[in-house]
Amino acid sequence: MQKFLFLLLTLVLLGPLGIDLYLPAIPAIARGLDSSESVIQASISLFILVLGLGQLLAGPLVDRYGRRPIAIAGVLLYMLGVTLAATSINAPMFMASRVVQSLAVCCTSVVLFSCVRDRLQGDDAARAFGFLNGTLNIVPALAPLIGGLIAQYYGWRAPFWALLGYTLIVLLLVLAFLAETRPADTQQVGRLPVGQYIGILRDKNFLIFALVNAGAMGMALTYVSLAPGVLMSSGGLTPLQFSLVFGANGFWIMLMSFIANRIIRKLGRPLCLTIGGLLMLIGGSGLLAGLVLLPAQMQLDSWVYMLPVASACAGLAFVIGPATSYALEPYSSQAGIASALVGFVQMAGGAALGLMSMALPLPPKASLALVMLTAFVLAWVARQRSKGVKGTLKALSPGSLG
Repeated sequence: MQKFLFLLLTLVLLGPLGIDLYLPAIPAIARGLDSSESVIQASISLFILVLGLGQLLAGPLVDRYGRRPIAIAGVLLYMLGVTLAATSINAPMFMASRVVQSLAVCCTSVVLFSCVRDRLQGDDAARAFGFLNGTLNIVPALAPLIGGLIAQYYGWRAPFWALLGYTLIVLLLVLAFLAETRPADTQQVGRLPVGQYIGILRDKNFLIFALVNAGAMGMALTYVSLAPGVLMSSGGLTPLQFSLVFGANGFWIMLMSFIANRIIRKLGRPLCLTIGGLLMLIGGSGLLAGLVLLPAQMQLDSWVYMLPVASACAGLAFVIGPATSYALEPYSSQAGIASALVGFVQMAGGAALGLMSMALPLPPKASLALVMLTAFVLAWVARQRSKGVKGTLKALSPGSLG
């Protein structure tokens, strides 16, 4: 099982590496392509938007053609995307490369969620999702520093060539070790399964648990978007100090994810939803308390921002695994479609929540606090719903829970 999870981990890293590795090189990319920084920065939003929408298309493909073929196709498409990025001669070509990369990640993301759902259930599935999510946070912790160093010594195209080398290794691992996990009774469709998507969304359990992920993603996107302004422009941190603080929080989330996995094993998923919700409540309340109670000068200190963020991010680590496993558990014969829908709700819902909060005429910390408190409410509703889920799941999938 450890080999299986390691293989899935190599796939899941393609997404964050596609974003975080080139972040420090954005000014150099803009200069090299004779473009503005705002245009190159927009490639991040484009990547996330395509990732959310594209999973709706990838889900049916995974169920129709199998996990292994779509994984191979996704990795090959990713190699094409990074090659286009590394050889771009203008901004439109670079933006097109981001679309190709994002479509590739749609395939690999749906594959890995489906593979976990195929082979694991209940608390085991929650621990697997938690492990993948927790280990994933090492990427934003290290990738910007690594990508920045590569770009500094070898130019802005070098991080993409390095990513191509990593993707080639992933392709070899997939070809050698990824077995087909699609169940024999998987429902296959020949076109976009709008009816199935609507049917799954009408399942209140699915929607409630998927929205937990949307709240967590919205919190993460809002934090990442606002952190440079809060910590550097207002707080006075240097880019290196910012990278260290940002990276430390990534390692913190990873540690919390491993702790959450142990709690799931010993005490179950509902407790993790409870802990995660309370930690996000503490984070949002802490940010608001700092705005109201602390002197203006003290509010500029980085710890006033990062301590509440650390609490809320720990909450994220506790809720992602249980919420994802609860959402997907009843859909053994539609794992690809259900996994795609979870990804869509998480990405699109999280992006909408973050953008709406940042569009409000509020201070940055207040905007982030609002998202944290929304995430708490969603997690708490899911915790209450989980009390009646076990019997329902047994009825939907007899014998599926151990």
